Amino acid sequence: MALSDTSHLDKLSGRTSNWSIGISILLIVCGILAILLPVEMSFGVVIVIAWMLIISGALQLIHVFRCKGFGSALWKALIASVYIATGLFLRLNLTLGIAALTLLLIWFFVAQGVIEIIFYLRTRKSGASGWLLFDGVITLILGILIWRHWPSGSLWVIGILVGINMLMTGMTRLMLSLAVRRANRLVAQPA
Repeated sequence: MALSDTSHLDKLSGRTSNWSIGISILLIVCGILAILLPVEMSFGVVIVIAWMLIISGALQLIHVFRCKGFGSALWKALIASVYIATGLFLRLNLTLGIAALTLLLIWFFVAQGVIEIIFYLRTRKSGASGWLLFDGVITLILGILIWRHWPSGSLWVIGILVGINMLMTGMTRLMLSLAVRRANRLVAQPA
């Protein structure tokens, strides 16, 4: 590889890591804001989901006109209508949408916790299966704690959890980006 090729790769790698670091910092800031403003974040999540459903339904409705056969077109039109109606319902009833999403989240955490505990019981002889038990118990407890405060806690739960996720993802991405940058510098140094 020629010297000009390696300098081009170094520039590209630098821009990529700068971009990744920038996105990481943005995720961290957004995560902190979501944790500080959990109610607003919860409403934001429901609004985004509502619009995604409405747009998906509209696109499916457009696809109906490309279908061959009445049965296929009718089926796709019904599905598109359900998407649009659900999206509009969520958009017009934000608080109810937050409560419904929180209830789904509760059931998800409880189911995940139970499955991980069962999986631990089936694999407890392996050395790393203790982490499955730990994760399963924590996830199950989290689901039960949220359930105890449902529906009154619904306004803050989604925002806090999304904020924590964004914060952790941003921090992980930042650490990985910095590690890649250090590794690239070590590789680029002449021997």
